[in-house]
Amino acid sequence: MPENVLEKIILNKTEKIEKLKKTITSDSLNDLIKANNTFVNFKKKIEDNIINNKFSIIAEIKKASPSAGVIIKDYDPVEIATTYNNNMATCLSVLTEEDFFQGNLIHISKIKQKIKLPVLCKDFFIDKFQVSLAKSYGADAILIILAGVSDKVANELYEEALRLNMSIIVEVHTVDEAKRALKFKNSLIGINNRNLKTLKTEINTTYDIHDVLVTHPGPLISESGIKTKDELLEISNKTSIKTFLIGESLLKDLANNSIFSVL
Repeated sequence: MPENVLEKIILNKTEKIEKLKKTITSDSLNDLIKANNTFVNFKKKIEDNIINNKFSIIAEIKKASPSAGVIIKDYDPVEIATTYNNNMATCLSVLTEEDFFQGNLIHISKIKQKIKLPVLCKDFFIDKFQVSLAKSYGADAILIILAGVSDKVANELYEEALRLNMSIIVEVHTVDEAKRALKFKNSLIGINNRNLKTLKTEINTTYDIHDVLVTHPGPLISESGIKTKDELLEISNKTSIKTFLIGESLLKDLANNSIFSVL
């Protein structure tokens, strides 16, 4: 049996993808991609903000998570995306994993029909088939979680995303993963403050890993556990990171009809 949450999710995802690959052809995915005119350059939007000394907020949209349970009961991803857009979010991160986060790829398509912001498909990518699948639904970027894949699979996902002109966030949680990530020169690198094995969050993760990544040419992102603007500013002051992926604190503010504490 899997010993941690990430292993459980990856095992479940592997079974689902093998079934899905038998029902969808690569030609049909390519046709859907060619017909889609909603794509936006995710990485460039963040890079432009950095050039102009602006912060970037990648605002996350998800109904639930293994750590928090159901976050928003009356879940409407398009309505949430509209609210984020109105509050000047830079990009969106849409959780599409179905069984543990109650997401769906169709949420990306529905959002892209209404909102012009670039969208990250936040899922557990283990097969390059998923990359073209995500793009066929309108995703502009994918996530590669180094804790969940071998170097071989990470390379395959990275090359496939580049082939499809998608942006890539390579996500790391340890110093060793950060060292592995350095070779992905065209990616953004996300430092996840949440340990995906235990689901515990520790902001110091960003500080511990940042020094390993300072030579990487792509934008760095601090992810998870950021609850206030003061925390965001403190991280930026200590690391020069200007891009942040924020989910649960924004979603909980939404659920409570509160003013966003970070945006």
